[in-house]
Amino acid sequence: MFEDLLNYQIYNGQTVGDYLSLEFLAGIAGSFLGALVLLIVGMMISGWIGRRIRAIGARYERLDDTLFNFLANIARYAILAFTVLIILNTFGIQTTSIVAVIGAAGLAIGLALQGTLSNVAAGVMIILFRPFKNGDFVEVSGKMGTVKDISLNFTELADLSNVQVIVPNSQVWGNIITNFSTNQTRRAEWTFGVGYGANLKTAEEVIRKTILSDPRALMEPEPFIQVNNLGDFSVDFLVRVWVKSGDFFQFQADMKRQVKEALDEAGVDIPFPTRTLVNAAE
Repeated sequence: MFEDLLNYQIYNGQTVGDYLSLEFLAGIAGSFLGALVLLIVGMMISGWIGRRIRAIGARYERLDDTLFNFLANIARYAILAFTVLIILNTFGIQTTSIVAVIGAAGLAIGLALQGTLSNVAAGVMIILFRPFKNGDFVEVSGKMGTVKDISLNFTELADLSNVQVIVPNSQVWGNIITNFSTNQTRRAEWTFGVGYGANLKTAEEVIRKTILSDPRALMEPEPFIQVNNLGDFSVDFLVRVWVKSGDFFQFQADMKRQVKEALDEAGVDIPFPTRTLVNAAE
């Protein structure tokens, strides 16, 4: 009965005995060994290429590590997928249909994750072209704050109240980006009004001395302090002074108060709108 079982045909004239023969088992073992070798080689090559791509990002300080880590992972998994297809071919498995199924699944996933993929694409552009970097003070998509992190999906900001703001990268790259930290200097600007009866020369000297005596004020480019407008209630001085970008906001706020106090101390009238009421019955 055992011999009958061995001689039983199960596929294309092949018997159970044929599948249990040493030659057949040796072929199976050789195939598995070859597949194992291919897998190891594929893993070694994918790891080496991944490390080389990361090394390129680490070699140049201007290039962002996030993008190169992303590219390294894509290259690594692509090589591993190609290796798996080769291994399947060694076992006689037709991979054409598998590739077609993977392609269809990839298309379906891409359509389902369209918004996420657009964020990733925008993240790649942000990391590649670097319109801003961590630590910059920016305004993006109507949100203003300090850049804390740039990932492939979103940009993280800390606003003026130190509240975390997460902005999707598609909204960052597709909108106007204002970077207040790119340039080393910025121009501060004020308008100070004095009364029509005030001595304009004295008022200008007070304003000039108060602002330019501050060590944060830069002498180059040359400051601009001149009468700019004759308003309904005041003579307006337009003041423009350059300052380091990091000092801009505090310097601008400090000078408003200091100039007002200096004008008061010098006896220079600072006007404000007034209204005269006339009793028509008198």
